[in-house]
Amino acid sequence: MSVRVRIAPSPTGYLHVGTARAALYNWLFARGRKGVFILRSDDTDTERNDPKYHEDIVTSMRWLGLDWDEGIEVGGPHAPYRQSLRFDRYREVAMSLLAEGKAYYSFATPEQLDGFRKEAQAAGRTPAYDGRFRVDAAEAAERVAAGEKVPIRMAVPRPGLTTFVDSVRDDVTFDHDQVDDFVILRSDGSPTYHLASTVDDVDFGITHVMRGEDILSSTPKHILLTQAMGATPPVYAHLALLMGPDGKKLSKRHGHTALNAYREAGILPEAMVNYLALLGWSPGEDETVVSLDEMIDRFDIDDVTKNPTIFDNDKLEWMNGVYIREMSTDDFVARISPMVEAHLGRPLETDEMGQLAAIAPHVQERAKRLTDVAEQVAFIFGDVVYDDVSWDKVMTTSEAPVAIAAATAGLATLQEWTTDSIEAALRNMLSETELSARKGFQPLRVALTGSTVSPPLFESIEVLGRERAIARLEAAQGRLA
Repeated sequence: MSVRVRIAPSPTGYLHVGTARAALYNWLFARGRKGVFILRSDDTDTERNDPKYHEDIVTSMRWLGLDWDEGIEVGGPHAPYRQSLRFDRYREVAMSLLAEGKAYYSFATPEQLDGFRKEAQAAGRTPAYDGRFRVDAAEAAERVAAGEKVPIRMAVPRPGLTTFVDSVRDDVTFDHDQVDDFVILRSDGSPTYHLASTVDDVDFGITHVMRGEDILSSTPKHILLTQAMGATPPVYAHLALLMGPDGKKLSKRHGHTALNAYREAGILPEAMVNYLALLGWSPGEDETVVSLDEMIDRFDIDDVTKNPTIFDNDKLEWMNGVYIREMSTDDFVARISPMVEAHLGRPLETDEMGQLAAIAPHVQERAKRLTDVAEQVAFIFGDVVYDDVSWDKVMTTSEAPVAIAAATAGLATLQEWTTDSIEAALRNMLSETELSARKGFQPLRVALTGSTVSPPLFESIEVLGRERAIARLEAAQGRLA
């Protein structure tokens, strides 16, 4: 069987990290089996759809490197891949099921349905509507012909069971007493999620459906619809939901949940893909940093755990740091230079690009996010801006003017302006002034960079150059005076 999988986000919000993980698992499964990966847009909610969310879905998927073989933006043999353009097909299926007696017009009033639910709850039964207010087909046809607008419901066989093997959860069974006669076509003629999603899966030849466990209760409905259409249900795999560090469902109270927030915060796509892959799946042998090619070779949906997984921002940042350090310096500079220019509000000149390349390795080895870099290196490309907290903490000590004066004198006489010669001169300054490294070097760091947080001191001084470094030390002396 040729594998065909899909991911079907709705353009009613930014792409969620949980949806991104599901997309990754589907993509890995398809790529590992030479199958087809489809990106579909479940955009039936016309009131909440927004083009910016559609664009975010496409941008986020491409940022992750998850290309798709069919779907929105790329087309394919089953186009269109937007549900809002397939309403006629959904109505066709609904009417076919109606004609075959597998669905029916529902004239149940809101008051009747509310009364049924209350009665069921009082009796300790599942409040799944069982079609008890259904009218016969002849009366239904007559009332619809007279102009009544009512929904169409699926006639769930009762009694009955729907059983399937879930690739993550093993055997799953739903008693039809727990499955209501669900609406497939609303009174306004629009399809429900259950109908649209199932018809698409059948029409597009989907063989495996991997999605969050929050959809698990809908699966018997989708299986019943698939069988009613005369098709074979796909293999299902329901992924455990992502949790926050407190063990509760991941939400905005834990921080960002939209993928684009991590992109904007300086997380590398390679690191995000690696981290998402490990949220419920292990490549084996306690490995954590795994290349995409290795994931494709090793991934199997049967190895995904059914236990909840914690989304931990600290672990993501750690992994991002690992990937940053593994980048070539040229690649690192290429990725951070636009951020530095955005921070400065201007393009970098040729000599400034050289300065950035010189300081980059010393920032790269400490960075956890790409966005950490611009603020740390900004001191190189313009006038120094003193951080008030850093100044008050370091420059108000009795040792600060001593260190700066001695350092200025020592650096001014250097024959060579190299990291090694600068370090030697400044360590000699410590010896002569009898200052500790902290009390002697921290004032220099603030005077030269404006902050106590900066790239390594000696390398920063070399990149600044003799003239600018000494000028800043002298300016700091003047401010202290």
